[in-house]
Amino acid sequence: MALHSAGYHVAVVNPAHVYNYAKSLPRRSKSDGLDARLLTQFGLERKLETWTPPPAVYHELRQRLMARDGLLTMRQQARNQLHALEQWPVRVAAVHQQMTQLIESLDEQLRVLEKAIGEVLADGAWAKSAAHLQSIPGLGLVTVAWLLVGTVNFTTCVSAQAASHYVGLAPMERQSGTSIRGRPSIGHGGNKRVRAALYMATLSAARYNPAIKTFYNRLREAGKPAKVARCAAARKLMHLAFAVVTKGQDYDPSYQETPVVSCG
Repeated sequence: MALHSAGYHVAVVNPAHVYNYAKSLPRRSKSDGLDARLLTQFGLERKLETWTPPPAVYHELRQRLMARDGLLTMRQQARNQLHALEQWPVRVAAVHQQMTQLIESLDEQLRVLEKAIGEVLADGAWAKSAAHLQSIPGLGLVTVAWLLVGTVNFTTCVSAQAASHYVGLAPMERQSGTSIRGRPSIGHGGNKRVRAALYMATLSAARYNPAIKTFYNRLREAGKPAKVARCAAARKLMHLAFAVVTKGQDYDPSYQETPVVSCG
């Protein structure tokens, strides 16, 4: 952002691409000067898109979401400590009270943060997109916020399939001749935070969203493991989310989408 503000043309690329590009070159040494030349050569050979900073609403949501994740971690640590203290035969009431008050304080801070996230989604620049996403049964407030932040309001990908790849939910083929014939899997790449949010959303969607419920049950009846079926359901949720935002309309449960291939 500092370079962009100073008038430079900035390109943001996947570090793995630069790393693999460096491995393809016949060089052994490594230094700051050599890395600078490497980046220059990479930029000259590739057609890099100029990066533009995200809008203010992106920061309004992302910083609150990150703070919420931090508070959730602290609350779980406090709960674990309280549980450990309760196992001792001798309990110190003052310590027990302090831990309980800490947990209550974290609960209150989480409520304040989630309320603020809801207000930004309702009144911010992405309010229409948020409303369309919340019309999909199974997508809650926090999941919607992570979807909008992770995809910058679905402007980072040109298609639903590209969005699935971006968050790491698209199955990757592993096949070469007759010696390598691994089953497709989603791997560990992509935006893991958005992927986790969608995966957790399937717990609700598989119960209350008829399309996701039917899809998930069909995979389970076909013998797919629960995790594989949930990954496929999460990918279907991403397709639905991409459709309602890019088309600017609420979710239509009667709409027939192209079937999504299982990831297992």
